[in-house]
Formats: sequence, structure tokens, C-alpha cells
Amino acid sequence: MKEFDLQELEVATDSFSPSRIVGKGSHGSVYRGILKDGKYVAIKKQSLGLQKLRDNRKLENEARILSSFHPHPCLINLIGTSRDPFGNRILVTEYMPNGTLHEILHLSATPLTWPKRVEFAIHIAKGVRFIHESDPSIVHRDIKSANVLVDKNWNAKLADFGLAIRLNSEDELNLPAGTIGYLDPSYTAPSKLSTKIDVFSYGVLLLELISNRKVIDVLQSPASIVEWALPLIEKGRMMEVLDKRVHLPRYMGSTIKQLLRMAARCVSSTESLRPSMGEIIANLESSIAGPIRLPLSMNFIRDIILKILRRKRFKFDGMKRNKMTPTTISDTCADHDTRSGVCSKKMSKGTLLVREILADFTLK
Repeated sequence: MKEFDLQELEVATDSFSPSRIVGKGSHGSVYRGILKDGKYVAIKKQSLGLQKLRDNRKLENEARILSSFHPHPCLINLIGTSRDPFGNRILVTEYMPNGTLHEILHLSATPLTWPKRVEFAIHIAKGVRFIHESDPSIVHRDIKSANVLVDKNWNAKLADFGLAIRLNSEDELNLPAGTIGYLDPSYTAPSKLSTKIDVFSYGVLLLELISNRKVIDVLQSPASIVEWALPLIEKGRMMEVLDKRVHLPRYMGSTIKQLLRMAARCVSSTESLRPSMGEIIANLESSIAGPIRLPLSMNFIRDIILKILRRKRFKFDGMKRNKMTPTTISDTCADHDTRSGVCSKKMSKGTLLVREILADFTLK
């Protein structure tokens, strides 16, 4: 991990100009910076008030947590650190030009497609699983759409580890913490700390991702997304939870329903009923592993096979027509059907071919 000179970061951010701010949080601001080599970075620095108070616990904690990770495609990458004039930590991370998932969901005029929502759900789950499987396990404690960043290739990454804590830690940060709406209601004391806290928050995030509704919306009744969505899911009225701005293709129906059922399990008030992140990932990936269910009749499939096989009835050497070498199916197969020009053995192989073709139509 590189230690940056403060002056280099000042040059990179035009002296931490307000015009370079790309995000704000409870403990500081994030600036877009351009390093000497032309590389774009994000620079997280405390607010002036907190700098003077020298309360740098969250940024110190985030630096400590992130620096302990091997690079992971679903986690924000820490490039280096620095210190401000008061000795407070400054973080330098990779720059994510597409902003936060919260901005994409609630501020963008273009809604996410359903395949992209599923992809984001899996990306985030893989990031959470990685930290939960650390030794000892790390609990993020602030999983929310504002802490999910999207890179230039539209990959989602979990960020902001200021509240993250290792299980069995005696750190002074080990007091219940999080964001209202995402926070597990059962997390009321340090002794309640567990990875299932993150699972609850992830479930809330899934509901937000699918419905596009804010987690707490005082203009709605009920205001809580969990209290609104959970009864609908339990009653089988799942379509009422979906973002109405985007048409749901038939082939995505079962996947989205599975996503909602998983979200309901994640936000269960009974902690033991909540799945692990590994189970969540396996479930989501299996739900998109099957081929798209196209409305194909057997006659339609047969017509496709016939066309494919009829095109292959003759081999051409690229010369004159009288030099063609006819190699009809009947020459090589005793089961040839003279009426259709197709043999039963080839039909069987053709059926397998179509199945293989259809199997390629999976959600990427």
C-alpha cells in the first residue's frame, strides 16, 4: 500500500476544491483526484470540523480493514493513504465513475434492467461473503445502496468500511451501529454482533433494488420497505413489489421471484432462519443457470432441425456444379426418411443440438 505525500493529493484535487467532491458522508467527503500519471482516484478526507477534533477513528478503521484484504473484484480497492496537517488519515481508493447504487436507483432517469439488477445482487453478495469468510470474520455493519459503488464496466463493489469490525473484537467501535432502515432491529447490544446483521441489511438492499422504493419513505404507508414488502411476498403478491417502470420479461420471472423469496428470508426476525451469504449466492446463481424458457412447440423445433440438416445435405468443393459430390443423408444412414430427407438418428442429434443452442441463452 502506497503512502502518498499530502502535497501530491492537494495537486490531484485542486487543493481539495468543492468542485471535486463526488460524495459526502457522516465523517467526511470524497474527492475525485487525478494523479501525476493521469490515473483517476477517489480521495476520502475528513470534514474540517472532525479534523480539528482529531476524531479519525472511522477512517483509521477503514484503512486497517481494507489493507488487510487481498484485492477482490467485488470490494473497493485501497490504493494508499496519507495524513492531513492534523495527522488524520486520508484514504486513496480506486475511482468509481458511475457513482453509487443509491444514485442510480433514485436519481437516474434511466432505470436498471432486470438482468443488471440480478448481476448487482450477486456482486454485492460475493463481496459480503468474502469479508464474512475472513479469519476472523468481518461484519460490515453498514450495507446499503449508498455504500455500493459502480465502476466504468458497471460492476458493483462494496465500499465504506468505516463501521466494519471483526468478530470477537474489543475495539471501542463495537457498539451497535448502522443506518436506520437497513439496520437489523435485533442488533441492540455488542453481544448481538454477528454476520447475520449484514444478511438482514443485504435483504433490505435486495428489496430496494427490486422495487426501486426508498428504504424509509415517510410519504408511503407503511414507511418501512420491509413492513411494506414482506406481507406482499408472504401472500404471493410478488408482482406488486416490482419496479413498475421496467417490463419484466417472461424469462426473468422465476429469477426475480426467487430474489424476493431470498430477501424475505434475509429480513426474518428469527436470526437462525436467515441464510448465509454462501447460500444466497448459490441460490441466486442456480436461479439463472437454466435456459430461457422460450414458447417453442415441438413442430417449431422440428422445423428448425429440418432446415439445419437440409442445408448440410451436400458438400461443395467450391468448384463447378458438375464437380459437386452429393453426400445425402440416405447414403450413410439406413434410417433415412425419403419424404422429409431426414433420418431419425440425425433428428435425435439435431434435437440435442437445439437443446445445446437454447442452453446458451442464459442470463449473463
